Amino acid sequence: MTSEHVVGRRLLEPPRSIEYGAHWFYAGGYMIAAVLLALVCSTPEASSGTLPPEALGAPPQANALPTAWACTVDTLRAGRECIFESEVSSSSNVKEQASGNVRTLTDIGHALCTQAARPSSGLAPDKDLVAQCERRYSEAAQDFCGLEGKVPIIDAKGRFAPAARACYRQLSLVLQDISTMATVASACCQCAQKRGCPGAGNSCHENVSQQKLGASALACLSNQCGSACELTMPTGPASSEDVRSTEQARRPSRTQGSL
Repeated sequence: MTSEHVVGRRLLEPPRSIEYGAHWFYAGGYMIAAVLLALVCSTPEASSGTLPPEALGAPPQANALPTAWACTVDTLRAGRECIFESEVSSSSNVKEQASGNVRTLTDIGHALCTQAARPSSGLAPDKDLVAQCERRYSEAAQDFCGLEGKVPIIDAKGRFAPAARACYRQLSLVLQDISTMATVASACCQCAQKRGCPGAGNSCHENVSQQKLGASALACLSNQCGSACELTMPTGPASSEDVRSTEQARRPSRTQGSL
């Protein structure tokens, strides 16, 4: 065989480096696949067929607890905005359910009213406001919270039913009104009662918070209870003429046409 035939034969043969590289590539791929398969098969999750709830690959689970935005007794007490997210089933005994709904709310009325009637200064709750709150709260519960016995007013997780929107709103208005009077008028009315000022009766809190006091009451409160009534007193001394002018300005004119 001549040298020319030998050279041509070598040119036709594939390079040995490429052949060795291909062998190593295939061998390495098989080894990696074998290692991964061994790791997967050795995990306890694969052997048991289930994943623990905290595992990343576990199926999602719904959290049935009330959210922070759910309408509850706590949001009613605090006067916070909320969402009616409860899912309640219909009641079969509507008469018993209606009375139970009202009773559920009236049972917590005293605690809610006691907190609402506490002045912002941290003093003891105003007893007159507590009594007024309990009366108005009970009336609102009777009028709006029976829900005709169709569904429970509060579910097992403490959330108000969506049908209780009107009930929740009325109770919230009572508590907010009492809380406002406790902040603005409680100290003033207590001082007015001790000093024997005019208007220190059952309507004192409402009159003081809405600035509906007469001239004699204003004069007594200004002289006897200045610091306790500073939130509700006019900026200047109120005379009888000023009071009459203010009352006349508030009255609608008879010559005014209806809108």
